[in-house]
Amino acid sequence: MPKLNNSSLRGKKGEEQAAKAVKAAGMEIIARNIRSKYGEIDIVALEGETIVFIEVKAWTSYGIEDLQYSVDIRKQRKIIKTAKYFMSENRKYSKMTVRFDVIFVKNNSITHLASAFTERV
Repeated sequence: MPKLNNSSLRGKKGEEQAAKAVKAAGMEIIARNIRSKYGEIDIVALEGETIVFIEVKAWTSYGIEDLQYSVDIRKQRKIIKTAKYFMSENRKYSKMTVRFDVIFVKNNSITHLASAFTERV
């Protein structure tokens, strides 16, 4: 197993905190760390009839106002393409509403931005 650097360790810890928050909010986590040739999605969850694709950002030095730079349009496109890949591989979710959220973790504080972005046509 490769050794994780501080950033990777912070990311993994942030993902664990985010997963706990997602469960506490009543969502069911159905997948984590989904990878495709397009990118990665940290958490996939169900909330009623909605499938939620969640990007987790765990930072120590930046604030929530900096999310627009880390989840920019290029990153959003990668997440959307990976979500489409997931949906094509898991057809049982094809009739569900899709939502893209971002969870920001900083110093054990969690901010969940539901519908943080949408697919642009």
